Amino acid sequence: MRPAQTIVEQILSGRGLDDPAVREEYLSPHPKATYDPFLMLGMEEGVDLIRSHAEKGNRICVYGDYDADGVTSICILYSVLSLLTDNLDWYIPSRFTEGYGLNEGAVEALKEKGTDLLITVDCGITSLKEVERARQLGMDVLVTDHHQPGPELPDCVVIDPKQEGETYPFPHLAGCGVAFKILQALQRKCGLPRDVISQALDLVGAGTVGDIVPLVDENRTIVKYGLEKLNQGNRASVRALAEAISLEKITSDSIAFGIVPHINAAGRMGSAGDAVNLLMADEEEEIRRQVDRLVQYNRERKKAQEEAVDRCEAMVRGGEDILFLRVDGIHEGIAGIAAGKLKEEIRRPVILATPSGDGLLKGTGRSIPGVDIRALLDVSREHFLKFGGHAGACGFTMREEEFEPVKTAAEADMARLLTEHPEIIEAGSEAEITLEPAEITVDLAQALCAMEPFGEGNPAPRIALKNVQIAQVRFMGAQQTHVRFMAVRGGAAAPCVFFRRAQDYADLLNSGGPADLVGTVSGQVWNGRTRVQFMVEDIQRASK
Repeated sequence: MRPAQTIVEQILSGRGLDDPAVREEYLSPHPKATYDPFLMLGMEEGVDLIRSHAEKGNRICVYGDYDADGVTSICILYSVLSLLTDNLDWYIPSRFTEGYGLNEGAVEALKEKGTDLLITVDCGITSLKEVERARQLGMDVLVTDHHQPGPELPDCVVIDPKQEGETYPFPHLAGCGVAFKILQALQRKCGLPRDVISQALDLVGAGTVGDIVPLVDENRTIVKYGLEKLNQGNRASVRALAEAISLEKITSDSIAFGIVPHINAAGRMGSAGDAVNLLMADEEEEIRRQVDRLVQYNRERKKAQEEAVDRCEAMVRGGEDILFLRVDGIHEGIAGIAAGKLKEEIRRPVILATPSGDGLLKGTGRSIPGVDIRALLDVSREHFLKFGGHAGACGFTMREEEFEPVKTAAEADMARLLTEHPEIIEAGSEAEITLEPAEITVDLAQALCAMEPFGEGNPAPRIALKNVQIAQVRFMGAQQTHVRFMAVRGGAAAPCVFFRRAQDYADLLNSGGPADLVGTVSGQVWNGRTRVQFMVEDIQRASK
């Protein structure tokens, strides 16, 4: 039986973290990987533009997206701009009536309200026509984004670490990460107190986890410090939300599966403005009211999500290289979540298109490692009225008659990709290390904590338990879709839990094995005591 620290060192070596300095930075509770914001193209010009408008008392509006990244981006930038001017506003378009990103109707309405400087966060990089319209109306525009630019940039000042010719060392910041770099630059240029930086760390940490960007390099630094701030509980609104959803300790997982879904639920089921109002609130009554709203939105989201996934599952034929569906009758606000759930189930890219009632389809896609879904659909760009995203997720709007040509092209390109690279389907599904049940200990769970935060680009280590016997099987849930059992080998047993797909493997589980398991190790505190369990992700009959 290997000591827990030896197991962690083997995992780190398998990930290429052999250099002592790199390993020390990776494991450090206080990492140092961060960069000068003025290395980013457009930063100097963008900060000067903001200062100029603030000094003149001109009206500034921060325009964001309706997801957690956009919401936190607005809060971060608004907080620092409020120290420079009180002639300030923010705006989030409706998911249902306006859609993602800048739109000309909103631009015109903001001009009527007196906006002189329009700053986008987490959107705008492909909004060429909308930026042109804003400038025609006499507004200055600063686009800050993190999505992949198209062949042309908007005709304005642009801050986006993915733009061509970028000199910034780390291109994978979330939208809130870009907003945070602007905050850092403004703090230096305007001589603001340094604590404006530390006060924003909780929001930039949560938004970075929520946008599923790689948790490496500067993002890892942001999230580690962000988690520290979140657990200090200094922001009353986040503390109240965490208490309402029974979070004792905030981790990257509890952000991803607790805090972020509640923020996103506002934009999916109602108004994302409610999430902004919560995060910027400081009065107890307002905080309580907005927390109640987000909790209710999330209940509605869960119900609509279950209905959507059931409807889509009924349309799956089996054997698809890519699942590309036109689906009626699902709530537009949860199409992206449904696509993500289906992607996890069938391990293929999933694209769902839903009718918007005006002869148009709104689409959303989610992809698997190794398949850049934005690039896959980019070849059909001329069919889209709106299109954007990144490797793992995308969104678009198109006319009904364009559905079949786009679907046919995507299926053909995906089939070609799998012919050339069949290994893609199994990418990310293999285990990093094989352990014995006796090695699944509380000590191991605690040692693995040093590798956190886990997320995109830094997943929780996937561990194999091979040729184990299955004992003490107990199915759970109304439909018996979950199961607890013990994995036994060599006189030792590891407690296991397997969610959602238990009935698919009921015969194997009831037979007692032998079985091969793949999953992750989780340490949980219950009544003051820490216990360990093996979170099963895949189970197969043991190979000979």
